[in-house]
Amino acid sequence: MPVYRFLPPVARLPIVILALALVSACAAPDPAAVSPDGIYDPNEARNRKVHAFNRSLDKAVLRPAGRGYSKAVPDEIEDSIGNFATNLAQPSVMVNSLLQGDFRGAGLSTVRFLTNTVLGFGGLVDAATEFKVPQHDTDFGETLYVWGVGEGPYVETPIVGPGTRRDAAGRIVDLFTNPLTYSLPSPEKYYSTGAKLASRLGDRGRYSDTVDSILYESADSYAQTRLIYLQNRRFELGSSVGADGGDPYSDDPYSDIYEDPYAQ
Repeated sequence: MPVYRFLPPVARLPIVILALALVSACAAPDPAAVSPDGIYDPNEARNRKVHAFNRSLDKAVLRPAGRGYSKAVPDEIEDSIGNFATNLAQPSVMVNSLLQGDFRGAGLSTVRFLTNTVLGFGGLVDAATEFKVPQHDTDFGETLYVWGVGEGPYVETPIVGPGTRRDAAGRIVDLFTNPLTYSLPSPEKYYSTGAKLASRLGDRGRYSDTVDSILYESADSYAQTRLIYLQNRRFELGSSVGADGGDPYSDDPYSDIYEDPYAQ
């Protein structure tokens, strides 16, 4: 019995539609794989306009809000909010792990969710790590990768930021892959979204110097953002993209776009 049958009907529809729409992409060669620099960006002109909008939005709203948030909220509280957001996302991780046939990953996400929910005060404390349960994370973009869908062209979307066509599709489906969305009443079902937004705002403030160096000190912030995103994402997926079959992004100095690569 297909794993998706265990999902609520409303969650099955976008998965089925995307699977049918992208099935032809499995047979077609990934354009990025034959590009000399491993970058396929046919819509660069449009992407640059969106990047300019995102950069302006960051400068006017996100950067000052992130800095203010980090100054007002103690680090311990920020960590707890981040733990809470991560824990509430674990059911979605479990679903995607099952869709990928990764039963070990599904088991890890389930154990982490139960441990942190019961022993970690609803996820505010990462008790699972204290019990040596390994971290596990995945998303529907990775599910599509496992299914053989190529990453497609690079895209930058308003507010959301950098991505690829495959990851953009995955983000849409991931809006429906968390079972908590269908089992929790209002307003509890929105706690995950609120915690995630607060966590990202905290990251923007905590790693402000690093993000600023990319967006405002680079000679070409668009090209720099694109390179960092593709490098990090391909490293996460373990994919090799390059004209010679090798991975032009084998190093991973930015394990997260908000992580300070110079931190010791």
